[in-house]
Amino acid sequence: MHALHRFLLFHLLTCLGQHAHGSDIIDGEKAAEGSMRYMVSVQNSNNRHVCGGFLIREDFVVTAAHCDAPSLTHVVVGTHNLKNANGKKLSIKEKHKHNSYTTVGYGYDIMLLKLSNKAKLDNSITKIPLPSPGENIKDGTQCKVAGWGYTRTGGAVVDELRVVDVSIIKQQDCGTAWDGYLPANVICAGGSGTTKGFCQGDSGGPLVCSGKAVGVVSFNQRGNCRYPHVPNVYTDTSKYITWINGIINRPENKP
Repeated sequence: MHALHRFLLFHLLTCLGQHAHGSDIIDGEKAAEGSMRYMVSVQNSNNRHVCGGFLIREDFVVTAAHCDAPSLTHVVVGTHNLKNANGKKLSIKEKHKHNSYTTVGYGYDIMLLKLSNKAKLDNSITKIPLPSPGENIKDGTQCKVAGWGYTRTGGAVVDELRVVDVSIIKQQDCGTAWDGYLPANVICAGGSGTTKGFCQGDSGGPLVCSGKAVGVVSFNQRGNCRYPHVPNVYTDTSKYITWINGIINRPENKP
């Protein structure tokens, strides 16, 4: 990649990181109660939503590596409305950020959170399956992304989970739109050519295709949610199945 391209990409991503708290779903709608029960709000010591995430086992959550901060203390599961007292608060015991992660511009933007206690699966909480290793999603496939927060550029945070449909974008077209470069192991969906997608801050939430969490919200161009010329970029979870299993199946982590 040309040095100028790298600089411009890093500038966009660094600016994004400065505005990463909250989560924005553009041109979406309120998620139906009882749907997307695997969604997780990753929060800090002030009980403030920092990033999204999703439950893959009763005691493990997937989110984005760039969400990592010393202030992260717990997650909330089992609610669509973050003001709902029925949401269950579970402490974070360990954070497993991918050891190759440095910044979103280099990829590897994925992190596992080990919870201190297991979430009790019921009619408000469930796990979401992951794709098979290396599983490919066809271009044009209709998927969903969800989160809590702004619904338009410069808007206000909302408490109720919102969801929007997005389509998978051809990798070559995505790379061209991003000035000829994308980190390895990513999926593009939504954004460019549409009014739908995520905006800065929806980090860590899942891209869901055919009931599987195939992506993790990673980055977008800063500031314009109506909508920029570049697609939304997600970490491709199918490329990290071996890494995920290597952590959750350690002897000390086995159910």
